[in-house]
Amino acid sequence: MRRNLDIAIALVVVLALPLFLKSGSLASEVLIYALAVLGCNLLLGYTGLLSFGQGIFFGLGSYAIGLLLTRAAMPMPIALVAAVLIGGLAAGLVGFVSIRQKGTYFVMLTLAFAQMFYFLAYTATPLTGGDNGLLNIPRPPVSVLGAILWDNNSPWRFYGMVGSIFMLVFVALHRVSTSIFGRTLLAIRDNEDRAGAIGYNVQRFKLLAFVLSGAVTALAGALNAMMTGVAPLANAEFHVSEMILVMTVIGGVGNLAASLIGALFYMLAADWLSTLWPRWLMLLGLLLVVISLGMQRGLWGLVEDAVHTLSARFKGDSDADQAREKRA
Repeated sequence: MRRNLDIAIALVVVLALPLFLKSGSLASEVLIYALAVLGCNLLLGYTGLLSFGQGIFFGLGSYAIGLLLTRAAMPMPIALVAAVLIGGLAAGLVGFVSIRQKGTYFVMLTLAFAQMFYFLAYTATPLTGGDNGLLNIPRPPVSVLGAILWDNNSPWRFYGMVGSIFMLVFVALHRVSTSIFGRTLLAIRDNEDRAGAIGYNVQRFKLLAFVLSGAVTALAGALNAMMTGVAPLANAEFHVSEMILVMTVIGGVGNLAASLIGALFYMLAADWLSTLWPRWLMLLGLLLVVISLGMQRGLWGLVEDAVHTLSARFKGDSDADQAREKRA
């Protein structure tokens, strides 16, 4: 029931965005970053791993799709799958080293890898374009054997493809999170030593979660590059990892539907505040401080509290009605 409710929430948001937003690019951006937040939440909320390396996979996905489309002329669906595989492979390498440490040391390792990747992307100019990034990344249609199945020639058409991919990934990750694998990740998050003592291979589960998270984040980076037409160096900056983490915490950790709410809130707040003041990041920082101090479980906790309050009030009214009927 809970799984179906979360999927229903995600589907409603995906279908409702075109009704409330005028910009198809902004709507696509919300779902693209929501994908990245899903990957981060799988690490932080389900496995208890605070990673500052998500920017690696976001940037890698952007560069991969850019190179495969502009230089290899690969069909778009195959290029997307290849970008996901490259992101997963890179996450496997980073995770293989990082998960051998815990707590602060794990955080520092992922941060160090993120900085290394940034300077590697900055210096590998023939591949990444250096400071200028990769330009003129096309947005090809979805086609099979020359037959066009879905044209991406407008922002809202592209949103349709992004929304479909988002829902497929959301349902897949929900199946993962509610499976035995997902329950094991929760056990590792709550008490890693106990999970290891009862026979679980903790390192292997953490590495698989890291690979899955990196693959989903790379998919988000690839879609972002196709949307903007450029794979900038900024996609590999530490700021991207920070932004994805902030969205995750705002929405609420340990729930995939909360990831979508966190990305939606952050992107819409940033878009609105940027129209008010050029130094809008200061306003966004103040807003985040208020949320952090007042809502420890993120926006999803606020939603749960409201639902529980309404349920309790409805139940109370229902009990009172039954009591009155008995007295009558």
